[in-house]
Amino acid sequence: MPSVNAASRAVFAVFAASGFGFASWAARLPSVRDLLEMSEYQMGFLLLTASIGSVAALPLSGLIVQRIGTARTVLGFAVVMTTGIAVAGFGALWGQEWVVRGGMILMGIGAGVWDAAMNLEGAAVEKQLGRSIMPTYHAGFSFGTVLGAGAGAGAAFLHVPLEWHLVAAGAVALVTVVVSVRAFLPEVQVSGAGQAPAGTAARADDAYADPALPAAELTRPAPASSGDGAGLRGMLGAWREPRTLAIGLVVLAAALTEGVANDWVSLAVVDGFDVPNGTGAVGLAVFLTFMTVMRLAGTKAIDRFGRVPMLRATLLMAIVGVAIFALVPWLWLALVGVALWGMGAALGFPMGMSASSDDPERAPMRLAAASTIGYGAFFIGPPLIGFLADHTGYRLAVLVLAVPTILGLAAANAVREPRPEPAR
Repeated sequence: MPSVNAASRAVFAVFAASGFGFASWAARLPSVRDLLEMSEYQMGFLLLTASIGSVAALPLSGLIVQRIGTARTVLGFAVVMTTGIAVAGFGALWGQEWVVRGGMILMGIGAGVWDAAMNLEGAAVEKQLGRSIMPTYHAGFSFGTVLGAGAGAGAAFLHVPLEWHLVAAGAVALVTVVVSVRAFLPEVQVSGAGQAPAGTAARADDAYADPALPAAELTRPAPASSGDGAGLRGMLGAWREPRTLAIGLVVLAAALTEGVANDWVSLAVVDGFDVPNGTGAVGLAVFLTFMTVMRLAGTKAIDRFGRVPMLRATLLMAIVGVAIFALVPWLWLALVGVALWGMGAALGFPMGMSASSDDPERAPMRLAAASTIGYGAFFIGPPLIGFLADHTGYRLAVLVLAVPTILGLAAANAVREPRPEPAR
């Protein structure tokens, strides 16, 4: 039976695989733009395509996880995402925009449901550990994006064909998932007064497990099959909860701050400073590297200072970083702004996922609702930035991020940790 330590490593790995696949695509967007001969405005609507797939699929992610479990959901939709990446790459090679869009719809569906499922698994492991670790898993995603962006930059400089680079990147991500999901916590229901069914408790045999937890709590509770937290009733109920909606607003601000960088930083660097496509990929790698560093450091900081103060501090950091990137005339200083931007975008999304999962029974539906609102960022961001960039250029267009970031600051109290239950 998997240990909590093994499950934690597995969650980190699937986050990294998701990030690697996504950044492999994002780092080659300048090449896609060149092959399809698209303007800024057209690129904005092209990037919107993947968001349509994600936003359409995410509301159902809670039901899917309840039906087949997190491991099968992650694996199945990893196949969908990596297939979409390959299809989009060949579509760009052939100059067929409709093929690229078809691949991006698959990419969006796969990425959205995969994301929701791996966050649910991460929240379950976090509950077993009794401490903040979700930012570390999102650091795994960022670590994967750093590797993906670095590989993309190398492939661009070496003129590796776009389609074969993306096929290879998708294969690496998928193999990682296949190996990792075997170590996810078992999908069984804890029964009895503090006792798990025989043979179902995961082992607490390492430094990642909390020795104070009884064996029954080291088993991942299966999603409820009835009651308010399950089924269509639970899905609709989550959308009527003010706290869940406020968490969704925080996730929206964080996702938009992160997503605009993922989609546009490489293009903004290339066009804003008249540098080669490979330098644009380096700009994306800077953003992702500093995001990763902040997520790794953020776990202890959240435990020490709390979710709300850390959320406010990082969102303010993001505003400063975006302003520097958009307004300075020197590439080196703009990259300093990108680094601050990456650090500022690091913690909002993982803290939103943890907050929406505070109640394990209602976690699948609440997380699905918050994620759907958050993924609205990927629906809003591409056409908005593309439209503005057509008139102002890419760098000035990103200043619009100040608006959702301020809204996220206003809703920050929604991610506050639940009060501990009084001792009996």
